[in-house]
Amino acid sequence: MEGTFTAVFQKVDDWYVGYVEELPGANTQGKTLEEARENLHEAIQLVIKSNRELTEKELSGKDIIRTE
Repeated sequence: MEGTFTAVFQKVDDWYVGYVEELPGANTQGKTLEEARENLHEAIQLVIKSNRELTEKELSGKDIIRTE
């Protein structure tokens, strides 16, 4: 499994808008490209954390195997 994501940034007026192609919901904006990158990194972490929590609740009590 690949461990990288593709970040896409677009300049819209005075802002940079960014999102991750492979991770719906991971999107952000910033006044500078660096700020947008930092914000997108945080958004990725929050989406992954949220998805893990939702999956844990759904699989609670079930016999599962997890791999990385």
